[in-house]
Amino acid sequence: QLQLVESGGGLVQPGGSLRLSCAASGFSLAHYSIGWFRQAPGKEREGVSCITRSDGDTYYADSVKGRFTISRDNAKNTVSLQMNSLKPEDTAVYYCAASPAEVPVTKYEYDYWGQGTQVTVSS
Repeated sequence: QLQLVESGGGLVQPGGSLRLSCAASGFSLAHYSIGWFRQAPGKEREGVSCITRSDGDTYYADSVKGRFTISRDNAKNTVSLQMNSLKPEDTAVYYCAASPAEVPVTKYEYDYWGQGTQVTVSS
């Protein structure tokens, strides 16, 4: 069974850090571009970051650029999202997803999705 599982979410104060992990089972993440998305209550799911399949190029939403870092460990079959300088507006459920596209442009190009992990930034 092909599955993605996110972990690492939680409650953190503004300015704090969290590291999210996305682990795959049943397939190799090395063959996919991996994206992180988030969805806040009442809002659409938005792309946060992506790391491409072949070259490992990284992309970030303007709102997280300079604060978040995406990385992959193909040996462990995981992709991580290091989130620093967190803000209350980063509060959302965070999802990882896998796409066969080299550079996925929209969320509709992702075939596999995790169940999400809650991130809450609050004092």
